[in-house]
Parts: sequence; C-alpha cells; structure tokens
Amino acid sequence: MTLPVLIDSHCHLDFPDFGPEVEEVVARAHGAGVGLMLTISTKVSEFDRVRAVAERFPHVYCTVGIHPHEAASEPETDMATLVEMAKHPKVVGIGETGLDYFYEHSPREAQQRNFRAHIAAARETGLPLVVHTRDADEDTGAILAEEMGKGAFPGLLHCFSSGPQLAEKALEIGLYISLSGILTFKNAVELRETAGKVPLDRLLVETDAPYLAPVPKRGKRNEPSFVVHTAEKLAEVKGVSAAELAEATTANFLRLFSRVPEEAVRRA
Repeated sequence: MTLPVLIDSHCHLDFPDFGPEVEEVVARAHGAGVGLMLTISTKVSEFDRVRAVAERFPHVYCTVGIHPHEAASEPETDMATLVEMAKHPKVVGIGETGLDYFYEHSPREAQQRNFRAHIAAARETGLPLVVHTRDADEDTGAILAEEMGKGAFPGLLHCFSSGPQLAEKALEIGLYISLSGILTFKNAVELRETAGKVPLDRLLVETDAPYLAPVPKRGKRNEPSFVVHTAEKLAEVKGVSAAELAEATTANFLRLFSRVPEEAVRRA
C-alpha cells in the first residue's frame, strides 16, 4: 500500500545553514514522509547554487527568482532573462518575488519593478509565481489583480501570514495559499481562522527552512522534515485526518507545479 506523502513546497536547501549536512537533511525529510522538496531561489546571482542542489537530488526541484529584499542589490533582471533561466528541467517555478515593506531592505519602487518582471515571466512560461508579501497586503493584492487582468498566470502566496482580505483576493484570482510553521505558533489565532476558510484544494504546506520552525521544534533551525508538524496543525484546523491533508496538499502541489512529474514524488 502506498502511503500519502507530504511535499515541502518552500525551503532553502542551498543556504549555508545546511552546508555539508544537506544530504542528511534530505534523508531525514524522506524518513519523515516528505516525498519532494522545492528549494527556492532568492538571488539570480546565486542561482547556480540553487540549481546544483536540485540536480544533486532526484526528489528536489527549484525555482529561479529574486527576493524583494534583494531587488536593489541584485542585477535588475527582466522577463526574458528569467524565462531563459527557467528552461532548465529542474526549474518549476518563478520567484520568490513580491513585496516586503516590513524590513524595506530595497526601495519599494525597485521591489515593484522586480515583482512585475517575475509576473511577466510566470505568464510567459506558465510556471507558477512564488509570492512573498509582508506588511504590503494592499499593494501586493493590487499588483496581482492588475497583472492578472493583463493575462492569467498561476501562483501562490507562500508562508502566508496576512489577513483574510488578501487571502480572499488571492483565491478570487486563482492563486493558492501555502502555510508555514507560523500556523502552529500560539499567537497565530487569526491565521488559523483564515486558514480554516481556505478551500482544501487550494492549500499547500511548507517549512521556509531554515526559518520559522514549527511547534514543537520552535527555536531550532528549521528543516523539511519538520513540515509534518505544520501539516498536522493544518489538518486539525481543517477538520480532516493527517492522511487526507497530505493527499490533498500533494495533489494541489502537483496541479500547481505542473512541470514536476508525479513519479518524481518519493513514495513509501
């Protein structure tokens, strides 16, 4: 019998936090029932490193993109460049991109230009857009809706921690929502209420490792194996079994990240 597996839809396996331990980290994820990991690009200047991790492991795929924090420090990258980089068979998404007005490590105008270039690349390639947003709900929602009006593109809001209004807007324009370990935090009451209202067929789970380890691992370096704790909490919030939640979120991932072949998911 094949057991349901989870997919960590957002992690950063190329980060130095993992270093020479990455092989053990991937093995622990498989041992915990995580059948595939998506390692996310934050700098095009370091994309080779991200791609190398995906090439090294058969059950790891990657994205290409520039995080909003890096929008000013990275080379300004247009749609055509992203599209060309996305031709690699292990690249299955565009991003992460978006807006972060909490830290504002890059000027808002640079973040918005970067965001729109990534949206154009997602539209051109048909690959899903991985959106980061923090303290920028209004502008994120407005840009996504405006750009969707120019031509449809797939995508998701990753590490969702915003309010119900942005969730509703994202669902309305066809995007998915991914939950991280924040869902398990004691003070994340509103987030759990919002997650409870998102249809099961539009949800994904992630770690955002090495950040945001879920309860009961909070305070530790996060890693893909810990996604099981977020999934357990989300199953509880949705009133379904852990197996149903795993089956649904894995199906959702494969539907959204359609370049990933179903047989690439490692199953018990």
